[in-house]
Amino acid sequence: MPGSHTPRRIACLQPSATVILASVGALDLVVACTKYCAALVPELKTSKHPVIADSWSAQAEEILPTRPDLVIAAVPYRQEALGEILKTGIRILALAPQTLDDIYADIATIAACVGSASRGEQAISEMQSEIQKVQRAASSLRRKRVFCEEWGKPIIASQPWVKELVHAAGGEFLGEPGKQTSAEEIARLDPEVIIMAWCGAGNRVPLDKIVRERAWPGTTAARASQVYCISDELLNTPAPTLVAGLHALAAAIHPAAFSSSAVAQNGLRRITESSPAETISPRLV
Repeated sequence: MPGSHTPRRIACLQPSATVILASVGALDLVVACTKYCAALVPELKTSKHPVIADSWSAQAEEILPTRPDLVIAAVPYRQEALGEILKTGIRILALAPQTLDDIYADIATIAACVGSASRGEQAISEMQSEIQKVQRAASSLRRKRVFCEEWGKPIIASQPWVKELVHAAGGEFLGEPGKQTSAEEIARLDPEVIIMAWCGAGNRVPLDKIVRERAWPGTTAARASQVYCISDELLNTPAPTLVAGLHALAAAIHPAAFSSSAVAQNGLRRITESSPAETISPRLV
């Protein structure tokens, strides 16, 4: 049972924290969140929660009026931003996940913090079960070379947890996760599947333009039209939403085996499905 030490008012500086709180039945504790949180959790779209800056640009004077007894932040964040909040005396839970195990640990930590440990274990179990289900279905399929990108200028490969999901979906992750690479290096590796999941871009990444400007038309992926955009919130938010990202990955890597799933098609766009180029701002996890 929740005690006097259990937080009752939480300010979320990243959507991953808000999604986790929703998954363990504690969304009612959220008193402030970012605009990205509201975009991911439908229940918040009609709420009147104050919208605050994320972990990178958080301001203590903006957070204090919401009277939180806990602030949850996640990487990437600036030390100066968190330092200013710490000076106010408000408790901060700062998360820095890299792997799926880290994400499970974060879910368990947040769930226990709000007195919902059992709901946290349930959320973790459901994620693991779905990942194992896709992994079993992909185990008999030929493993394809996959390049998955979280940012385009400079080119940065997706995070380590995405590498794990690519493997579960029947792919071989090319490059070093979370690190900068070059168009020339990716062309040399010749991916069979290319996936763009730019932070802040939703599903609006201009695939045709990118392939053309990076001289990638000769890659196996481009010749087979296996160049995709997956909505960034499905792969870049370290929370239970990653299950939907996994289904989209499986459909992109092995369309014959997985593309019939309605879940897989949500947030997935192929290179032949044109989308206008837009000015895109980074979104943090």
